Amino acid sequence: MATGETGFDDVAYDLVSVQYHSLKAGHDYGQYVRDAKNAGRDDIASFFEDVMAQDSARAQKCHDFLKDLPKSAKDGQTAS
Repeated sequence: MATGETGFDDVAYDLVSVQYHSLKAGHDYGQYVRDAKNAGRDDIASFFEDVMAQDSARAQKCHDFLKDLPKSAKDGQTAS
């Protein structure tokens, strides 16, 4: 199992990165929903809510994958 420059398994790093960005985006979308509702655009607010739900599901999937990775991958150790 290769490790990246961080010392962590590339797959673990990638999953954490996608999870972080999905959660960060979900936080931002909350403001977008409020903006759309304030503009009277419930259709656009609904779109942003759908996008937020997709990112939430994506973050959860990453979390599930991370729990299933071998301990050595989580600790940045490579198999010898």
